[in-house]
Amino acid sequence: MASPSSARARRHVALAYPLAVPWMTAFVRGVMDYGQRHGGWTLTTSPPSLLGAGEENLTLDSLRGWPGHGVITAVLTPADVRAAERLGIPVVNLAATLPDTGIPSVLPDHYGMGRLAAEHLLERGLRRLAYYGVKGFWFSELRCRGFVECAERAGATCDVLEVPRKSGPWANWQKRTGLLVRWLQQLRPPVGLLAVQDYRARVVIEECERLGLRIPHDVAVLGMEDDPTLCEFCRPTLSSVSRNAWRLGVETASMLDCLMDGRPRPPDVVLPSDGVVARQSTDTIAVDDPRLAAAVHFIHDHLSEPFGVERIVQASSISRRQLETRFRDVLGCTPHDYLSRRRVERAKQLLAAPGRVKFHNVAKACGFPSVDRMRLVFRRITGTTPLEYRLAARNKGN
Repeated sequence: MASPSSARARRHVALAYPLAVPWMTAFVRGVMDYGQRHGGWTLTTSPPSLLGAGEENLTLDSLRGWPGHGVITAVLTPADVRAAERLGIPVVNLAATLPDTGIPSVLPDHYGMGRLAAEHLLERGLRRLAYYGVKGFWFSELRCRGFVECAERAGATCDVLEVPRKSGPWANWQKRTGLLVRWLQQLRPPVGLLAVQDYRARVVIEECERLGLRIPHDVAVLGMEDDPTLCEFCRPTLSSVSRNAWRLGVETASMLDCLMDGRPRPPDVVLPSDGVVARQSTDTIAVDDPRLAAAVHFIHDHLSEPFGVERIVQASSISRRQLETRFRDVLGCTPHDYLSRRRVERAKQLLAAPGRVKFHNVAKACGFPSVDRMRLVFRRITGTTPLEYRLAARNKGN
């Protein structure tokens, strides 16, 4: 009996979308993983978007006469709709700019991503939120709406800044960031801020540092799309809402495969995010008690150091008994328990990160005196060992 890969003719699919968009790497992997399981697809893509390289992105018009079987692209204008119809082959749309295009689409749940971002910041005790977006982009508007409506339902306030789509190539850095800087100066700390994309979140972090605003305690910053380069090489590292890019690739390929088979058009897909990837830029707890806030901020800022409750008492400038009482009343735990939980949360982030960070380096980065101590505390809090957690995180990623 022939396997699925040998029983079907190899299909040739065009991906007319700039590959320089960071999440596209995981998206393309999802498309190709599906294609390999269903006949072994060949993929034609746009070249990298490098200025001066002499290459041009694939467009629907440029694909006229292309001898392929299906196209994945973003249909943004009525002209794109007409160009898709002229191709005479199946097209799957990655955008929701136009209503009723007649072209099936697979989209991330941008509204839900905004809601998840608000929930993440609200869970950190923040009751003043802010959204930094771009005018005229449909995905920015959806993310903003999900974020603001979730904040309002929780009784939190929410400021919104939407800047123009383009500031012009002649604009210097001050002109490009002027609106943002003035807005940041008007926000009252502590505030939780969501930026429409990771790059803009990094700009927020840079400008906050210039203004003397502490990240994450004055401004907890959250990005969107979880680009590992932008998020991991930022200082502090940037928390971000993942758009579930690999699964989007799989779902898009599945829809296109259905159309290329000549089966009835499936319903449009809106795929939920796979969650918030929490990093240092939102690693805070907002509390009104200034002494308690000093203790909590000390824990978060010195987590890699091997200290105990006495150092926390010194940072708060109150007695140990008073500190214990305030922790129990506000956070529902002792200072020791809170410190242990934070160390374990940091360890979980490192254990789930790409690559293999050695256990003794994880223990050191989280302030544990030894791997044995980390294993003991980790198991007490999570019910599993660091090794078991790492293996489970890796299996989930696959």
